[in-house]
Amino acid sequence: MKRRVVATLMSAAMVATLLAGCGSGSTATSTSKSSSSSSSAAATSSSSTAAASSSSSTEAVASTSTPAETATSSSSAAASSDDGTKQFEGLKAKEAYNFPMLVKSFQSTYWDAAQKGMKKAADELGVTYDCQGPNSESDIADQVNMLNSAISSKPVGIGLAACDTTSVLDALKTCASEGIPVVAFDTGVADAPDGSIVCTVATDNAQAGSVAADNMYKAIKDKIASADGQVRIGEVNQDATALNIQQRGLGFINEMIKLIKADGKTVSVEGNEFYVNNAEGADTGDTDVVIEVAVPAQTTVELCSTEAQTILSKEDTIAIFGSNQTAAEGVLAADANLSVLGSDVSNGDVIGVGFDAGSTIKAAVQSGQLYGAVTQSPLMMGYYAICALTAAANGQELQDVPTAGYWYNADNINDDEIAPNLYD
Repeated sequence: MKRRVVATLMSAAMVATLLAGCGSGSTATSTSKSSSSSSSAAATSSSSTAAASSSSSTEAVASTSTPAETATSSSSAAASSDDGTKQFEGLKAKEAYNFPMLVKSFQSTYWDAAQKGMKKAADELGVTYDCQGPNSESDIADQVNMLNSAISSKPVGIGLAACDTTSVLDALKTCASEGIPVVAFDTGVADAPDGSIVCTVATDNAQAGSVAADNMYKAIKDKIASADGQVRIGEVNQDATALNIQQRGLGFINEMIKLIKADGKTVSVEGNEFYVNNAEGADTGDTDVVIEVAVPAQTTVELCSTEAQTILSKEDTIAIFGSNQTAAEGVLAADANLSVLGSDVSNGDVIGVGFDAGSTIKAAVQSGQLYGAVTQSPLMMGYYAICALTAAANGQELQDVPTAGYWYNADNINDDEIAPNLYD
């Protein structure tokens, strides 16, 4: 099947704002502190050396295209006037603030890219930050301990990408009572105590998941329509606890259900209890299509691969979605033994769609092993998280900064509005 260049949903003008800077454009001389070591759960270091300390870190935030070129790209929608970024225009720190920034782990190169964005904003605004995180996104207790330690230092603000949103609620109550503003980034905290989260900088994950479903369905709809028996679509989610993964996984499932039922077919959901119970509009009983959702016991590529291999080994499987970098790499690791993925369902290929970037996923997209993928902008999220914390420390009231996702495939992976957001 001929690959299509599909219009992206994420605003290129937001990327242009990032490239231009959230402040006045002047660069401060103060340094930021970060950590990019995956072997230390809570290590901190100067961000001037952080980029060099990780071989998988992304290149600088700026792309080879100018902001004007990026903003006027015909394949992206214009930024809405209420996207949350205008609140940072002309922003400057009133003091030399320092912010603890708690990421989910240093397990994924996604977080290296986020640190690039943090560093750019910190340099522009004249602030510093300490980036910390557990060894694995499954090490929830370790992150909670780091958060409590950060609170005890009484900072002017904390950046938090929660591994598990329910586990941080008590700590957030303390932040609210002590007047420590928290900026959630990458994932929101739905049940956060009043007054604790002052801003959330995160992908609209339900929408991003639906982007994956929309583009996958274009490749498999004819297969579904002509199938003699039941067919299966797999989804591998690294967990069922982080809000962003929940929303993204359900965004994919719910959109796929709508698309399948709109074409007159029945569809059911099986597998992980959370996703089965929260899917919208699914049928029951013997259906034309089954969406099978798998979640490993722990967040590792190896365990995601085991779950993916189980799905890919079933004869009725026609497609599979890995909903973040870890899960997508698990799907690819499973295919190393099975060799069933490809971009042409008419030739019997299983259509694979990934999420996020990284060298493994990018290579698979370029080769056609993956039909395509959806990427977030970790650069942008790290960047705007520092902007939001600085504004909050200045006493500014904030609104959330939602970001959407890019669909990319072998045809558009190097386009100006795509490439700046594809970390290695």
